[in-house]
Amino acid sequence: MKKIIFALISSATVLSGISVAHAEGAYVGAGVTASRYKFDVANTSSSDSNSGTKAAGKIFAGYEFDKNWAVEGGYADFGSQGYNYVKNGANGHIDSKSDGFYVAGKATMPVNEQVGVFGKLGLASNKDNISGSGDAAGIANNGRKTGLYASVGAQYAINKNVSLTAEVEHFGKSADFGHKSTALSLGARYNF
Repeated sequence: MKKIIFALISSATVLSGISVAHAEGAYVGAGVTASRYKFDVANTSSSDSNSGTKAAGKIFAGYEFDKNWAVEGGYADFGSQGYNYVKNGANGHIDSKSDGFYVAGKATMPVNEQVGVFGKLGLASNKDNISGSGDAAGIANNGRKTGLYASVGAQYAINKNVSLTAEVEHFGKSADFGHKSTALSLGARYNF
């Protein structure tokens, strides 16, 4: 029953033309990320694909100073993937699990009362946990790399508190194996 009442109030707010695209103050959100990965191991053959897309999750929080400027930070899990291959007649395997943190300034340009486009610029810290077996037994990378974070996207305000977001995010440099540091993210956020 509460969900139905919430949906009716949300619909009435949108239809009434009340400006809901802007809300100053704190917000939190969660979403799904889809990032590409590619394993580059020279002189190998494999029945596995060495590249693909992996879906995982993201959480974020921020503070809007006004309708144009905000600061945001978040955590993205890029998921884990593996790659089996053969090199010089010997079997090998690589496993990778990646995640990243970011903090960024955010500039938003309202398009109308419900829609805004935005860009974010800041720093990201990515961690790749990589291990291997066979010929790749010596491969190990468990360090963090810090690099430039950049994002462009759009948000749609359902009401004054709830917005949907879509963006392309670049998390800076990553390890030699594992995920590429660009992700497509879809999410929802709640303004307090």
